[in-house]
Amino acid sequence: MADGVLRYGGDYNPEQWPAEVWREDVALMRRARVNLVTVGVFAWSRLEPEPGRHTFDWLDQVLDLLHDNGIDVALATPTASPPPWFSLAHPDALPVTADGVRLHHGSRDTYCAAAPAYRAAARGIAAALAERYAHHPALALWHVHNEYGTTCHCAHTARAFRRWLADRHGDLDALNAAWATSFWSQHYTDWAQVDPPRATQYLANPGHLLDFRRFWSDTLLAAYTEQRDVLRAANPAIPVTTNYVLGDWVPVDHARWAAEVDLVAIDHYPDAVDGGAEEQTALAADLARGWARHGAGGDRTAPWLLMESAPNQIHAGGRMHAKEPGRMARHSLSHVARGSRGVMFFQWRAPAGGAERFHSALVPHAGPDSRVFREAVDLGATLQRLREVDAGTVDADVAIAWDAASGWALGHPGMPSPHPRHRDEVAAAHRALWRAGYGCDMVLPGDRIDTYTLLVLPALYLASDDTADWVGTYVHGGGHLLVTWLSGVADEHARVRLGGHPGALRDLLGVRVEEFHPLAAGQTVPLSGGGTGRLWTETVRLAGAQPTASYADGVLAGLPAVTRHRYGAGTAWYLSTRPDETTYQRLMTHAARAAGASPVCPDAPAGIEAVRRRGAGASWLFLLNHTDRPQRVPAAGIDLLTGATVDTQVHLPAGGVAVLRETGTAGVRPPPTAGAATGTLCRCCAPRPPRPCRNSCCAPGATTTPRP
Repeated sequence: MADGVLRYGGDYNPEQWPAEVWREDVALMRRARVNLVTVGVFAWSRLEPEPGRHTFDWLDQVLDLLHDNGIDVALATPTASPPPWFSLAHPDALPVTADGVRLHHGSRDTYCAAAPAYRAAARGIAAALAERYAHHPALALWHVHNEYGTTCHCAHTARAFRRWLADRHGDLDALNAAWATSFWSQHYTDWAQVDPPRATQYLANPGHLLDFRRFWSDTLLAAYTEQRDVLRAANPAIPVTTNYVLGDWVPVDHARWAAEVDLVAIDHYPDAVDGGAEEQTALAADLARGWARHGAGGDRTAPWLLMESAPNQIHAGGRMHAKEPGRMARHSLSHVARGSRGVMFFQWRAPAGGAERFHSALVPHAGPDSRVFREAVDLGATLQRLREVDAGTVDADVAIAWDAASGWALGHPGMPSPHPRHRDEVAAAHRALWRAGYGCDMVLPGDRIDTYTLLVLPALYLASDDTADWVGTYVHGGGHLLVTWLSGVADEHARVRLGGHPGALRDLLGVRVEEFHPLAAGQTVPLSGGGTGRLWTETVRLAGAQPTASYADGVLAGLPAVTRHRYGAGTAWYLSTRPDETTYQRLMTHAARAAGASPVCPDAPAGIEAVRRRGAGASWLFLLNHTDRPQRVPAAGIDLLTGATVDTQVHLPAGGVAVLRETGTAGVRPPPTAGAATGTLCRCCAPRPPRPCRNSCCAPGATTTPRP
């Protein structure tokens, strides 16, 4: 897709409407300045009503109409919803649940991605679309499938799983060791004995479940790449992607898929009605940017796209909550601020029937004479004014580690508590930093991290020896680290590391945890110095670390709750509980300051989201007011949304937004400050090997040098 153009639009389903509605749709799209629509996601039965017979006339008309009106197309392969004839002809390709129930046609995702018949049919419809449309002038992007995530436990899956396990482990001895199969007499002596995880009498084997998730990530990726290769062969100039869906239920390691897509694309639907929706939006965007960077070999400017979001609704607890006026724009611009190449929605026009007839849409059931569509028109105009920001990097001093496998492993029902979830702990750490105003990047274990002042590991349950070395090298060389409970406890096979927790990170953190003390739902424990801990507590013994907070009541009274440890030239913090929101923010702020990190906009009032992007010789400051009161924010520059010159302060109305092209010294990064509490040095003076320096106190292009 062309650089310098912020994409705007969403899923368009013309097959649901007569041709006269198409013409109205296109006229409305032009009003809203829509420049990209996704077409054909769920149209397989209309494109191929019988095996091998294709009906493309209607799609020809739609693509020609869109092109004639200057609207590009992300053409989808419709393989997330096979047509009825396929399910009837190939009942063995219908998905089977863990308890052996075969699901039937009547919804979406009725397929098994390990079934040969399904894979062949998917390649077939992709090839037919490629042959006809690979050089159509409207085509800007191929959109493969939709929200990969469907699993199956059928016989096809069993055969594919055994092949995958043999490739991963080599032989049964290695598999038995990885899965600790001597427990409960599960030792395997023949590959035929190994099945997908089934519904069992009691707890399933954690290694078995973890590898099954990994298998499905690889299997779904293979299904994607088969279609991608067909499409690329037809016209290598057209980029290919698929839309990532977020959630603990998804057996996809999105970060490791990133190298296989030309553009990382995510679907994001917050489920919090209160301010949590804004926090979730920021986290999702930071995740997407991190995945994109990982796929681009660490390139901090790697593009990504918000492929789906809800214009005017938040689905929370089974209830549809209408977004307040202006909230759609703030959510959208939060994504753009964090690097999205644009804003796309599901969907363009609300359908009259079907399972998602009440789903959010830019053109709601009320039609274009509605608040929602008027806001859509305004958003289209806003994005046109922001074209210049589609470049550069997002400022981030802090890195947070994300690991899909740790999330899958922590989902095992045999954990000491049902509460610990990797995603929740990542969100809690990110939320504390977001509220304190710090920019964050999301990284994978093993990524380059020497440009960050602080690394946070939230519930990184699985830690291989390589991961432990990665963290240790960073801290020993002068980095600052904050680790939360349930990190480093198990190896990559989910086998618990012996000798005391946190296993692989004990020496680095200078602590040894003897016992876990999970808390009941709603239970809290007071901490010394104020604040409380929740969800989890531990018996922490000091092995070189110093306590900075202790438990103030109960069986752990007087024992460390939070510790700090000097390791080499760096500092490592350990949290053995989840602090309350205020305490967590205060603690994270203290750790970030000690590391030399700076908030994006240090003097911004609470409730103001600030994100800075930098390009060649320019910087842009996004300011989003998530409060119900007017706010003043110190800043200077040209407001791209109004054209006004800002000399010293931005005046933001309640719910308002400003995007400044900064001038003068605005946006210049201050020199990192020394951590007085810990005696740490600023990172550009830290005793580490020479490396590129991002700090403004050094000359452009300088590298750091060790301090004598």
